[in-house]
Amino acid sequence: MDLNLGQKRLVFVIVVIVLVGLGVYLIGNRHSGGSAAAAPTPSPSASTAQPSASAATAPYTPPSSLPAATPVSTAGGAEIYQWLPFTPAELTAAANTTVAFAKEYATWSYTENEAAYAARLRGLVTATGLAKLTYDYSTPGVAGQRVTDKQVSTGSGVIDSISSFAPAPVSITFLVTVNQQVTSTQPAAKTSGQYAVTVVSAGSAWQVNDIELSQLGNS
Repeated sequence: MDLNLGQKRLVFVIVVIVLVGLGVYLIGNRHSGGSAAAAPTPSPSASTAQPSASAATAPYTPPSSLPAATPVSTAGGAEIYQWLPFTPAELTAAANTTVAFAKEYATWSYTENEAAYAARLRGLVTATGLAKLTYDYSTPGVAGQRVTDKQVSTGSGVIDSISSFAPAPVSITFLVTVNQQVTSTQPAAKTSGQYAVTVVSAGSAWQVNDIELSQLGNS
């Protein structure tokens, strides 16, 4: 039957609520965080994280480690994905890219220069995002401290929820807890922080376009 304007708005609100719950159910609980956290010197910008020497220098292709999302029907029998700008498979791929990026973002070594860092993240990050991350990584104060203290970090990430999404270009923003363990000439440190990580559709793949410290802050 035809729905009036009020009923259409109510359906839209229900769809958004179900989407957020769906994101948490399908994604948030399927990624386990490691024992690592955010950068050696916590800061509200992407400059807090740096990549690792142990990683390969070739562009990284995220694994398809997550089970494909299953279409979910509302009480009326309609699939919720008909109102979303991405499919279940695309949501799974976007989540895989996000988790792979979080791990690389927080895993780095004092022996890795900015060129190796850029090469390792190139397949995961857009050109604009990569330029910013490379600049932050090579900032004298951050890079100098990393080398002086011989810092080595092991990181991981876990998706907490979907924050938002947009249709054109298609993008999804995930709230991600980034964990990091840093060893150096100083006492070992463990930190974690929640970040808003935005991925955009890039043809048949997804790439990170932006990462910002969440307003919820570090824990």
